[in-house]
Formats: sequence, structure tokens, C-alpha cells
Amino acid sequence: MQTDIMTITLNPALDASTFADAVVPGPKLRCDAPLRHPGGGGINVARVIARLNGQARALVALGGATGAQLAGLMAAEGIAALPIDAPGETRQSLAVTDRATGGQYRFVLPGPEWAEADAHRALDAIVGAAVPNGLLVVSGSQPPGVPDAFCATLARRLEGTGARLIVDTSGAALRTLAQGTAGLAVLRMNAQEAEGLAGRPLPSRTDTARFASALVRQGAAAAVIVARGPDGSVLAEATGLWHVAAADVPVRSKIGAGDSFVGALTLALAQGSDVAGAMRHGAAAASATVTTEGTALCPPALVSELLTACELSRLEG
Repeated sequence: MQTDIMTITLNPALDASTFADAVVPGPKLRCDAPLRHPGGGGINVARVIARLNGQARALVALGGATGAQLAGLMAAEGIAALPIDAPGETRQSLAVTDRATGGQYRFVLPGPEWAEADAHRALDAIVGAAVPNGLLVVSGSQPPGVPDAFCATLARRLEGTGARLIVDTSGAALRTLAQGTAGLAVLRMNAQEAEGLAGRPLPSRTDTARFASALVRQGAAAAVIVARGPDGSVLAEATGLWHVAAADVPVRSKIGAGDSFVGALTLALAQGSDVAGAMRHGAAAASATVTTEGTALCPPALVSELLTACELSRLEG
């Protein structure tokens, strides 16, 4: 039995990844034939959930020929899309890996500019499609023009429905949520974003966890998760502080690792896990994803294999 999951992607991308012998300025760089995947945080979350034998609906803003191509790629992966009209052409992104050095270069284009009316229509569509007591996941950057308080407004409009909102965003939208009173179920960020919000380095797990705990106390979310890269992730909630280890695996590409974490975490929550237990599934999925090339996501068998390596432990406050 699984609770309904709906992911939300307002700024999707058609993701392409390729290899070049060397990435240097000046000459034409001959690249391999690209791999193309439907991209954007919420879409990737839905893709991961599907890979792990769960079900998720993906509400996505699409526009133009690129949007149509992205919709086709979603359909090919069996993702149940709920398309809404974007105010312009869906963006593209490109990842190029330098064979000589192993370095990966990621070029991310901006999405179309949104007007206030576009954001209102998106809010109405999300609230109309939300299932009472379901899980909603907002993941990825917001398009240009969308109000910084979009997620906070969405949380208020969902009050009384029993729906739980999970958010993994960045920039001004994250800063707005961190100010508190949004009432989210889960707020996730990476270590660099946490340090930016804190205005100071957070060198240890305990430092990070204490900062996350402060966000919980001021009402940003019931649970705050901060990813610390190879050092795993920390969780703060009212019942205490936790750390989950990342598996020791070879890193080929970090693209999609955060979305994989959120996807596996959300599916575990939908299947009845508490947040601390769900973090182990998130860590295993993120670890599995970094072993893949380009924009590929976690192999399900590897996620299961790595779960035992993603140990959960309490942290002292």
C-alpha cells in the first residue's frame, strides 16, 4: 500500500549528456552522440520512484517543441505526466565529460520568464490535483519570475487537506522557506546552501545538525535534512538529530544524486516509514546514482545492495 505521490516541476529541462576527448577553449570540440533524458528535479524524483517500483504523478510545466520532446521521453519511461502550460519554450541543459581529466562540465540554461498570473495558475493546478493526505514534492529551481514565496503559499493553501509537502529548492525560494512558518513536512538542502543560510561554516555533522534543528524550531519544516556529500546527510526533527552514511562507491557523475535521494526518501515515507528510516533509502539511491554516467539514475538492484552500507545513527545535540 502506497500513499499518493505527486511531484511538481515548474522549470523542467531536456537533459543531454556527452563525452569529449578534452574540453578546451578555441577549437570545435567533437562530442559523442548524446544521451537524452527528461530532467528537472520533480521529474527525476518521479523517475526514481518508478525505478523503485513505486508510483508517482508528475505535474510539469511544458512549452514548445522542447517541451513536447520532454513529454515523449517521460511517456517512454512510464511516468504519469500532468502537463500544464509553461509561458515559453522548455529549457535545455548539457553535461560534457572531459575524458582526459574526468572533469564534468554542466551547462544549465534558464527557463522561460513567468508572470504573476502564470504562478497563480500553477498554484491552482497543483491544489486541484492534490490528493488529501498525499505527498507532494517540489524539487528543483523555480523559473524566473515565480515569487520567492511560491512554496510557502502552496503550503498554506494545502492546510486542512492532510497533504504533506516535501521541498528541495535553492536560492531566494530556499531563503524564504528558511525564515519559518511554512509548515513543510520536509525541507532538504545541501551543505553549501546550509552554510549560506547560516552565514558561517558548518564543518562537522553536529554543526550542521544543530543549524538544521534551529530551522525546525523556527517552523521552517517538521524535518530538515542537509546533505553533506560523501559524509552522508543529517536530519533534525523534534525527536532528535540523526546521521545517515553515504555508501563508499566510485563517483562517475553527481547529476541526479539529490533527486534520487528525495525520490527514494519520498517513496519510503509513502510506504509508511518515518523520516529517519526513509533517509537510509534516500542515501542508498543517491549513492547508486553517482556510480552511473551522465544523467542516468540509480540502478534498482544497486540501491538494494547499498542499503546496508547506509547506516543510521543518532547525533548528540
